[in-house]
Amino acid sequence: MDREPMTRPYRVVFALLPHSLALDWAGPAEALRMANQILAANGQPECFQLEFVGPSASMATSVGVQLSGLSPLPVDLATRGPAWVVLVGLPGKTIDVRSEAAQRLNGWLQSLRLATGQLELICVCAGALLAAQAGLLTGKRATTHHHHLDELRNADARCDVVSNRVFVLDPPVYSSAGVTTGIDLILHRIGEVCGPALAARVAQGLVVAQRRGPNDPELSPFLAFRHHLHPALHRVQDAVSERPDEDWNVARMAELAHASPRHLTRLFLEHAGVAPLAYLRQLRLASAQVALRGGASVTRAAQLAGFSSDTQLRRAWQRFGPGGSPRALRPTTD
Repeated sequence: MDREPMTRPYRVVFALLPHSLALDWAGPAEALRMANQILAANGQPECFQLEFVGPSASMATSVGVQLSGLSPLPVDLATRGPAWVVLVGLPGKTIDVRSEAAQRLNGWLQSLRLATGQLELICVCAGALLAAQAGLLTGKRATTHHHHLDELRNADARCDVVSNRVFVLDPPVYSSAGVTTGIDLILHRIGEVCGPALAARVAQGLVVAQRRGPNDPELSPFLAFRHHLHPALHRVQDAVSERPDEDWNVARMAELAHASPRHLTRLFLEHAGVAPLAYLRQLRLASAQVALRGGASVTRAAQLAGFSSDTQLRRAWQRFGPGGSPRALRPTTD
């Protein structure tokens, strides 16, 4: 049963700078629009009032589309009911906050007085860096895109920077890792305000395969150990990740790499930072987890992932995986 929405809608203020990443704000904005649409179809009042503001009335986005009609940075956020300020990322390896527009936004952010349930901050991707520059993350836990984690640490040494998380909750501050994780975070917030059933309907409308939570890693296990440029190693990893259920061993992997088993092991350790069989085990555990979340029995998940038995899966799960029992992920018993 969905919660009754508040009589007074949440004011959601997207504060944009020139060249703001379009998907960082468009994705969450669409999720909020769809939530309002579902509420209206059920005869309920809309819950979110969207506003787009900035240091200037018009600006280009990251994809070159020109925005116009932006409202000025508001001065009455604390007097008109609950509000969320949404900060989004900018393109580039580092975030330049020296521009006149960024300085104006920074001054406005410094004037905000955040309070849980009243005035809250949502940072998408490198939007956390803008918040940190304004002193809004001091003493708070926060995350950002993995490319900007060190930059965030340098921006505010008193911010507890959390890596490899889809989003982090430390009210009144909420932050997400980057790009599509902003949608995950806003779905979570929709669920908090309007109930999980409505948030699930929004996710379904967005064709989001699986809503992710604050304890989920930013990087998929299937992408782990891939931060290298060695083509032969990528060839092996591609084959193993596509068919983890097959009978893999180091010798077979070495054939794909046109290398000896000993040399392949050296390549894995040097470039991927993991041994070949340990890499295979992590892929199989990830595959089993996907199967279990989809409702498969432990025995079936073990087969699909390439474990010789459900006993082998349970042992690997307890020793190298999330811990506990894989049965806990299943909605029904075996």
